[in-house]
Amino acid sequence: MAMEAGLAMQSRAVGIVGAGHRNGALGVGGDRRPRAGSLRIGGPAGGAALRARGAMPVAPLCCVKTSRGQQSLHNSVDEALLLKRKAEQVLFELNGRCIYLVGMMGSGKSTVGKILAEVLGYSYFDSDSLVEQAVGMPSVAQIFKVHSEAFFRDNESSVLRDLSSMQRLVVATGGGAVIRPVNWSYMKKGLSIMLDVPLDALAKRIAQVGTASRPLLDQPSADPYTAAFAKLSLLAEQRGDAYANADVRVSLEEIAAKQGHGDVSQLTPTDIAIEALQKIQNFVNEHSMASGPFEDL
Repeated sequence: MAMEAGLAMQSRAVGIVGAGHRNGALGVGGDRRPRAGSLRIGGPAGGAALRARGAMPVAPLCCVKTSRGQQSLHNSVDEALLLKRKAEQVLFELNGRCIYLVGMMGSGKSTVGKILAEVLGYSYFDSDSLVEQAVGMPSVAQIFKVHSEAFFRDNESSVLRDLSSMQRLVVATGGGAVIRPVNWSYMKKGLSIMLDVPLDALAKRIAQVGTASRPLLDQPSADPYTAAFAKLSLLAEQRGDAYANADVRVSLEEIAAKQGHGDVSQLTPTDIAIEALQKIQNFVNEHSMASGPFEDL
């Protein structure tokens, strides 16, 4: 089973890329009670389940011409080429190590993760989606409601433990995955990247799409933005030290400043993925010079 799981997990990203963690219902089978434990990924059952329940192709890297005109098309092509070059520069140095994306809910981990997986030739998984499949429930919000946050966290740790034994994966983690030290012991087997997004930008994103799928934010309020900002501020304060454990920090404010934007909403996911690859390259180079080859860390 372990060999089957390893082979299944290292399939091409386009073939088994995981869907976003809030896509589609998965259904509960019979009277089976969900419980924390080892998530069986790959093999005859696990691989089929992932393909049937969550598989979807990664969006192409280059956008088509938009209403903004020919310049937009040129910019998209230039971004795609730069992204490809950056990926080629870091791929060998990664030596097959997994990449774990951490950050607050709504920070773009899934979107950026799929881009990185595509350009690196890695497979992509969303840890929330895998927990939903392991438990047999359609959403994280329902798991919180029917069971508890602690129950969800137990299963989340099991998922990360199993993923950490694989190679060549990009994993988008849930916003709270960082709060358990044991999860860091799994993620440190690879390379972790924190997506640092200003809280006001996060609150605006979440207020626009709603909070029904985000159990820690789903509270009645006449002003969704104010409620989201207040809760995000509290979570950021509670999790700040944990996020600081990430190997690499990608600040959207810094990217926007370098590009002359006054608002991080003007950045594209490709902009963020390019910066992430540059930060990975810097991290690998620094550690290779300080302590030998990256694969020995």
